[in-house]
Amino acid sequence: MADPKIKPAERTVASTQSEMTEIILPNDTNTLGNLLGGRLMHFIDLTGAMAAYRHARTNVVTASMDHIDFIQPVRLGNLVTLKSSVNRAFTSSMEVGVKVWAENSRTGDVAHVASAYLVFVAVDEEGKPQAIPRLIVETPNEQRRFGDALLRRRYREKEHARRKEARKATPERDDPTTNRE
Repeated sequence: MADPKIKPAERTVASTQSEMTEIILPNDTNTLGNLLGGRLMHFIDLTGAMAAYRHARTNVVTASMDHIDFIQPVRLGNLVTLKSSVNRAFTSSMEVGVKVWAENSRTGDVAHVASAYLVFVAVDEEGKPQAIPRLIVETPNEQRRFGDALLRRRYREKEHARRKEARKATPERDDPTTNRE
């Protein structure tokens, strides 16, 4: 187990940047020839995890994918490029932003097709949260994303508290996810 007295090193946003490119094949698409949303979410999770690993330099687990925008469809045969970086690091968790572009492999046209925010938690071998390095922001864009990440974290915390209170107030039999009558 890591010694809690030892402070991890600081890392820059640039050192966390990750990129992945995939070609969209028939097995990745629906009956309309568009990339399945779940498959894109899988690519987003992988690319986000790469940035989180680069920052934490330890095991990371996905805690949430709390926002994703599907802007336009990705077609069979497109090349999909995903880019990610850590937006903000907290004690053991970090927010990662992922942006997705699709390239028409015949024309070379590139379009922004999706964006997402994910939260990853650094964990030790026993799955316990582990301290992560402080994030150094250097550019105005990084500073903006750093500030926005704190606002999203506060929203996530409020929403978590609201759902927790709602569960207390609602008897289990009224839960639509259960099969009880």
